[in-house]
Amino acid sequence: MKGKRGLKLTYVGVWHFTRLAYRSALFVLLLIGYIRYRFMYGEPLMLRIERMPVIIYVTWAVFVIEMIARFFPSKYESPGCQKQFAQNYIKTGNTEIEIPDNNATFLVALIWIVFNGFFGWLHMLGILDDGAMVLLCSAFSVCDMICILFFCPFQSWFLKNKCCAACRIYNWDYAMMFTPLFFVSKTYTWSLLLLSVALLIRWEITFYRHPERFSENTNAYLRCENCTEKLCGHKKQLHSLWKQVEKYTKERVRRLEN
Repeated sequence: MKGKRGLKLTYVGVWHFTRLAYRSALFVLLLIGYIRYRFMYGEPLMLRIERMPVIIYVTWAVFVIEMIARFFPSKYESPGCQKQFAQNYIKTGNTEIEIPDNNATFLVALIWIVFNGFFGWLHMLGILDDGAMVLLCSAFSVCDMICILFFCPFQSWFLKNKCCAACRIYNWDYAMMFTPLFFVSKTYTWSLLLLSVALLIRWEITFYRHPERFSENTNAYLRCENCTEKLCGHKKQLHSLWKQVEKYTKERVRRLEN
């Protein structure tokens, strides 16, 4: 598959866009269902969904399979999460470990906890129900793919890492995605949350035991020439297009004013 200017979309990129598609479809269906049953029929979304358990089983299974796969090396996953494995550690000859974005991880964690704590507080007050928390979780799942494919606020505003391959918190994604499920007391919701936390803990343990795998200075796997994702080119195209739109808009405004 090729994009503009002859850029090839790698198999890792195809997998990212596939996940964006079905996560977006799930979010749209949940949003429509929430509006329909909550505001038109006065019925909680979760009650309606639990009458159709196949939806829960399929969605739960998809995310569980995705997370379990993260525990093992895979050529279909991003280098961002694959750098933790020993087989992807390519020595550069350097011994100085440089991870400039490490301190910012604590700030990101604090912001995320406070942000979700606000929604949790609204849930405890009864303003938001379980359906709203699941809908928020689904929205996070879509935002996760947007961060990878188009724009990541954590990268741009806090971590300042060059790309997803070098991201210090890449494997935090599922734990961040499923944070709202902490407030939904269901077996299938808490099982997703616990598995995502286990994935995060495994990531952090690996980081503190083998930090050399997470540094581009010591691990050549993280360098551009060894990247199997190649999404930076598509992001640059998007940024270039956005600049062109801004330039065109300003020019149009200037002409109208004159």
